[in-house]
Amino acid sequence: MFIGICGSICAGKRTVARYLVDHHGFTQLCLDSRPSNGVEIAVDGVTPQSSSSSPPSRQQHTFSTPDDILDFVTKHWRERWVVTDIPNEHILDMYARRPFFLLISIDAPLTVRWQRYQARQKQHLHTGPQTPDTPAATAAVETFETFVALSDTQLYDPTTGANALIARATVRLLNTSSSLAHLYATLGTLDLLNPDRLRPSWDSYFMSLASLAAQRSNCMKRRVGCVVVRDKRVMSTGYNGTPRGLQNCGEGGCGRCNAGGHGSGHGLATCLCIHAEENALLEAGRERLREGAVLYCDTCPCLTCSIKIVQVGIGEVVYSEGYSMDGDTAAVFREAGVRLRQFVPPANGLIRLEKPELYT
Repeated sequence: MFIGICGSICAGKRTVARYLVDHHGFTQLCLDSRPSNGVEIAVDGVTPQSSSSSPPSRQQHTFSTPDDILDFVTKHWRERWVVTDIPNEHILDMYARRPFFLLISIDAPLTVRWQRYQARQKQHLHTGPQTPDTPAATAAVETFETFVALSDTQLYDPTTGANALIARATVRLLNTSSSLAHLYATLGTLDLLNPDRLRPSWDSYFMSLASLAAQRSNCMKRRVGCVVVRDKRVMSTGYNGTPRGLQNCGEGGCGRCNAGGHGSGHGLATCLCIHAEENALLEAGRERLREGAVLYCDTCPCLTCSIKIVQVGIGEVVYSEGYSMDGDTAAVFREAGVRLRQFVPPANGLIRLEKPELYT
């Protein structure tokens, strides 16, 4: 596994890298020549104790170029590697082509990062002369306005701006932790090393297809997508909306969906929309399904769909989000011997790492 970490100044990139090294057996890979705006490497961290100026150790390898890093990791991809030196999108593109690469970004509010920066500067003043990791440019940043300008350059420079990298991260961490112990404990709950993040499991794969199908929905109430699978092969897909030949729900075709006052699961007898599960079952046909078929749906099927699912012989239903009739549907499936389970993928996207009381 090869994890790349990008982010803003003083967000915590090297601290997260050190967490992976200390707690999950990763080895950090570094470039021996820093970019011209190397300040972001020197000042990164959560607390003053998280200095990145320690000498190289057996937990760190140094390379001359990103190509050297990638060549080395490709030959040892079954081991665990982490890098925070990603100079630009071209290098990210090069890393991202590999199926064992995961990009994580870390950011924090500007005022929080400024406080960390000041703490880091105080630490450098008390720990002796500057090292190669603490360039003279860092000492010149004495005002908040100067720090803002430095941060803007580091994030938005047209060539080396980190914001372009952050936007592409699979996992985006928002780090307002003031305690290293709290940050480490929170990171421990994220299951960052879940293999699903690199290569989706069958559940992740088919649920993603169901979610993609949902984007075709024209129903005004809710987008739902469904995939029917047998022997790990897609038999059919479906999404909810008005039947073929009728005006689309989104264009006023279904009076129930376009009228207010109907809560989830109510007034279905007047609804003209065919549910995603129904469309998928109609498309597949009973003869193609037979025993062992699995239905993936991003919403738990309603009671009406559940009895049809039972009738065609579906053996298992996997869903992502709950619905108002989950209890009734579960009872039908239980009696009919259809397995029902909820799929919960590892958390991706924006993840807040702060303590809950910070926003009370």
